[in-house]
Amino acid sequence: MSNRSGLIVTTRGALRSGRPRRHAEGMTMRQLLLSGLLWFSAIGCGLMAGVYFAFSAFIMTSLARIAPAAGIAAMNAINVEIVRSLFMPLFMGTTLAAALLAGRAVFRWSEPGSAVLLAGGVLYVAGMFIVTAAFNVPLNDALAAVDPSSAEGTALWTTYLRDWTLWNHVRTLASLTASLLFVAAIAAR
Repeated sequence: MSNRSGLIVTTRGALRSGRPRRHAEGMTMRQLLLSGLLWFSAIGCGLMAGVYFAFSAFIMTSLARIAPAAGIAAMNAINVEIVRSLFMPLFMGTTLAAALLAGRAVFRWSEPGSAVLLAGGVLYVAGMFIVTAAFNVPLNDALAAVDPSSAEGTALWTTYLRDWTLWNHVRTLASLTASLLFVAAIAAR
């Protein structure tokens, strides 16, 4: 029940304001959640960019310098291990967070930073997640299915190195740019 002062009397007789609860430094729970999601996305996208950068900068080049059968075996081992590692929760978590932030931006377009939130979310989901699912994973599956010591394996390895690395460059740039856009959204708030 409410009285003239704008306070609400709860069933236990306690008084509380009819306004949203404020937490640290006057932020509402919704603002804290958004802030946490933004920071998680900015840091997570940055971490993902770092992982992809390592593959683009030196891992794939190093694998290309060894015998094809050894390179295929090493890449297949990486592909098996990566889905068992902490990479996967970060991969899925940042994708979900970026999608949520993009959706929020659409429904709260008039709020500061919405344009960069939308750009960061769409860029990350399309340039990292969709590229991974549409290009890198099918290439990984084809590599896993080939006999590393066969002529077919050697031929596949040559095209795999070129194509997988190209799409990995896209993921690197998308992740880094999304991270920067999320930082810009934090600054705009």
